[in-house]
Amino acid sequence: MSEPLFLRESGGLTLDEIVKLTGATLSEGGDGSRRIVNVAPLDRASPYDIAFFDNKSFAKDAGATHAALCLTRADLAAMLPERTTALIVREPFRAFVQVSRALFPDSLRPVSMAQPGATAGAHIDETARLESGATAEPGAVIGAGAEIGSGTVIGATAVIGPGVRIGRDCSIGAGAIVTNALIGDRVIIHPGCKIGQDGFGYIMGGTGHLKVPQIGRVIIQDDVEIGAGTTVDRGAIRDTVIGEGTKIDNLVQVGHNVSIGRHCVLVAFTGISGSVTLEDFVALGARAGVVPNVTIGEGTQIAASSNVATDVPPGSRWGGSPAKPMRQWFREIKTIERLARQKDSAAADE
Repeated sequence: MSEPLFLRESGGLTLDEIVKLTGATLSEGGDGSRRIVNVAPLDRASPYDIAFFDNKSFAKDAGATHAALCLTRADLAAMLPERTTALIVREPFRAFVQVSRALFPDSLRPVSMAQPGATAGAHIDETARLESGATAEPGAVIGAGAEIGSGTVIGATAVIGPGVRIGRDCSIGAGAIVTNALIGDRVIIHPGCKIGQDGFGYIMGGTGHLKVPQIGRVIIQDDVEIGAGTTVDRGAIRDTVIGEGTKIDNLVQVGHNVSIGRHCVLVAFTGISGSVTLEDFVALGARAGVVPNVTIGEGTQIAASSNVATDVPPGSRWGGSPAKPMRQWFREIKTIERLARQKDSAAADE
């Protein structure tokens, strides 16, 4: 049985096309018409592949590679074998990604199982409106008054609630549920996401817990991508907002009333409590947690597994639990290590 190839290249790129795309310069002459059809790591590349080399720790793989082309820096080019043409760029991995995107355009968003504009097997309320070219795969449910833009794909068994509005060229993955939400253009929501359910809000008391009505919405701006299994609660008394260009990994929890700025990055297992504000270009590492009502300033980076319990000023790098400026955190860790070594040494002398 032959092995299937799930993502196919676009027909390849010539050396000249790659140079134009990446702005690379050749370390030596090359055949501009030579065609590359695949990308590969240094140790697995064939004479039809392009690789990248941007770290001396991979010098052994670079010296033995069979790649036809390799994107690299000027100071590393001499480590490549003669059979590999070096393409000199400032940022090899960024250039490699540019080439990969051009070779494999279908990898940039989920591929529909149905033909564009198909709706057979989907349940679409008669009051819903789908623009020409919108696709609803079998088993999808689209509620009353929902509006779906042209080029958008609603995956199999996905549920779009009443009144939801989804822009153009979006992808709503299989099994996703979207309610109480307004979604912009070119948004990707991966399978299993839950968007717009009521947030976790209760007033605790001795006779039981009083549920707080969650009457806000979720607003997702253009070019946002949300990973599989992530949940985004609708607002309680104001909207939950995710700014344009933000990228959210798998299995992230975004609580009610949260405001996430533009081009933020939230890595897997991050938990954002209610009424948190992330300003633009904030990056949160895996398993980071943020307590309610905290503001994290623009451009801040939070290390993985950190717990943010206070406001963080713009442009900071924080880590730890509770999170604090990175240098302070490292200094405290080193101090504890030194004290532990001193204690061990004293115990050994006794």
